Amino acid sequence: MLRNSLLTGAATALVAVAMPAAAQDLTAPDYPETRTGDVVEEHFGQQVADPYRWLENDVRTDKEVADWVARENAVTDAFLAQLPGRDVLKKRITQLTDYERFGLPTDKDGHYFYTRNNGLQNQSVLYVRDGLDGEARVLIDPNEWSEDDATALADYAITDDGTKLLYAIQDGGSDWRTVKVMDVATGTVLPDTVEWVKFSNLDWAKDGSGFYYSRFPATGEGETFQALNTNQQVYFHTLGTDQDADTLVYETPHQPELNHTAQVSDDGRWLVVTSSSGTDDRYEVTLIDLERPDADPMTLVPGFENNYSYVGNLGSRFFFVTNDDAPLKKVVTVDVTAPQQGWSTVIPESEQTLDGVSLVGGKLIASYLVDAKSKIEVFGLDGTPQGEVSLPGIGSAGGFGGDPEQAETFYAFSSYNRPTTIYRYDVASGESTIWAQPEVSFDPDDFVVEQKFYTSKDGTRVPMFLVRSKAVAESGKAVPTLLYGYGGFNISLTPGFSPSRLAWVESGGAYVVANIRGGGEYGKAWHDAGRLNNKQNVFDDFIAAGEYLIDEGITPEDGLAIQGGSNGGLLIGAVTNQRPDLFAAGNAAVGVMDMLRFDQFTAGRYWVDDYGYPSKEADWKVLRAYSPYHNIRSGVDYPALLVTTADTDDRVVPGHSFKYTAALQAADLGDKPQLIRIETRAGHGSGKPTDKAIEEAADVLAFLAAFTGLEIEK
Repeated sequence: MLRNSLLTGAATALVAVAMPAAAQDLTAPDYPETRTGDVVEEHFGQQVADPYRWLENDVRTDKEVADWVARENAVTDAFLAQLPGRDVLKKRITQLTDYERFGLPTDKDGHYFYTRNNGLQNQSVLYVRDGLDGEARVLIDPNEWSEDDATALADYAITDDGTKLLYAIQDGGSDWRTVKVMDVATGTVLPDTVEWVKFSNLDWAKDGSGFYYSRFPATGEGETFQALNTNQQVYFHTLGTDQDADTLVYETPHQPELNHTAQVSDDGRWLVVTSSSGTDDRYEVTLIDLERPDADPMTLVPGFENNYSYVGNLGSRFFFVTNDDAPLKKVVTVDVTAPQQGWSTVIPESEQTLDGVSLVGGKLIASYLVDAKSKIEVFGLDGTPQGEVSLPGIGSAGGFGGDPEQAETFYAFSSYNRPTTIYRYDVASGESTIWAQPEVSFDPDDFVVEQKFYTSKDGTRVPMFLVRSKAVAESGKAVPTLLYGYGGFNISLTPGFSPSRLAWVESGGAYVVANIRGGGEYGKAWHDAGRLNNKQNVFDDFIAAGEYLIDEGITPEDGLAIQGGSNGGLLIGAVTNQRPDLFAAGNAAVGVMDMLRFDQFTAGRYWVDDYGYPSKEADWKVLRAYSPYHNIRSGVDYPALLVTTADTDDRVVPGHSFKYTAALQAADLGDKPQLIRIETRAGHGSGKPTDKAIEEAADVLAFLAAFTGLEIEK
């Protein structure tokens, strides 16, 4: 049976850990009854039951699924309402969130565009200033778009003269975007409307006559939020026309699985189309000569073998970041009018991972990851080193956008104890000045941010960040610890500020981020070591992080909570099945839980680069061995689990979490609860209103605190 399956090699002699007193006082949940179906399928000679297949149906259209969601939420809400400290956490997270936040400014002909949130606005507002220190004027306030504030400004782009604004609207957390245009001077929204946009860049033609975007075909009725996304095409929209009249610029009908994003080159001469087949940074780059509309597109980089990311150009000299023969990446250049002459290296591969490069003010600004921390170096166009950008400490720096001729750029810096500060950088002088710095309700110096290294199962050295209050760090006391991880898709976890995590630390806990394999912290090799048939390394790294925290006396044996979202939700589900004895509590957020069917919905087909193909026997066997839904171990004591998802998540469809939770609740997993919290009018995470984010964070942290023994003081 599905719920009795065991993982090969998993621990078998487990000892139940007594629950903290606060958790013992809670009334146990009475799980709703969940209907089981009779779906059994044969895969490569194995019978696989899927009794909760019906929970994959769209909650918007299936009344039975909607009823199940309502009943589950009622049970979860009642349980969460009893948690000690939840209201205190909500109040403190609200206080910590209530600070002025700015987005990076974009300068277009002396007009500076940026987002700002006054602290507790549900959506950030887009402003413009005429001149760097000019008076701010509101352009777009998404808080006026819907009653529940679940409609967000997802993206925007401005013409070079600063007169027209192109912006994308995200509703209810969906990945779909509606694109509109505004006249900047008057604030008038023009009639132009573009639909069916997803996973798209937005870029204006240099003359402002229209813009380029990528879209998918319209879906069938009732399939908008679940159908696979294929046949993406690049279009040009001429201002003042209907979308039906848009010009098809690029497509690959013979390869419907390809994605295509387009951007106009710095000089406006070329359209750079970057194509990919999945989530791997293996691209094909095509150039379209915008001055010769009858010319055939030119394939500059063929083959989908390496990362070639466009940085910028000076005339026909194009700069790219690539991992071709450089696992930690390098910067190369080519003359696109004579590509047969070959590529030249400008900035060779370093000992650190090259995370990004900008071409601004006649210089190349390169961002490196040094053990997952930012380091910024400046180079001449010939690759000559010209020094570093000084950063305030352990943290993450990002931005440095702009055009080759601009004399200034902006960047953001943040860390676990420091919210984002925006800096203006003078490219010629190398001087950084603060452009926007938040005032916060705590002293950053009251917290200690450290980096430590531990050894994984196979001997690999893995870094982690450890955040504690100065008082806890100096005491050396073991405290309840929240361990976070991701481990996939070449995504690096770098330091950043979170009001909710700081509230946990303020309450006397520790917060830890493990930079496990599968991410991009150490380049291609680090990513490759945590994907496909190496995926078990990800789980081993995370388990080893938990063991290290206990062995080093950072957390007590019964005080470790774990958390992860999306691919990180998969991580939480997998390690819970493999080592339920190690963790006291967990939060698996918007996770990929059915590894045998993930490729059947929306964007899931892209993930085969990291997970493999369920249709291929070798991949299927690997996936079957760790799939959270298929490896729940009935008869073993599990940690307390809170699964979180959203009814309108069309990235990782909520059916993953629904099925996983139903299987958890049907199994015999001991005395601790396994619950699901299902947000309404929210998606995979982006665009979530501030009030919903605070509510969810308070619920999750109060749940984890109750089962790790973290006492929340009133």
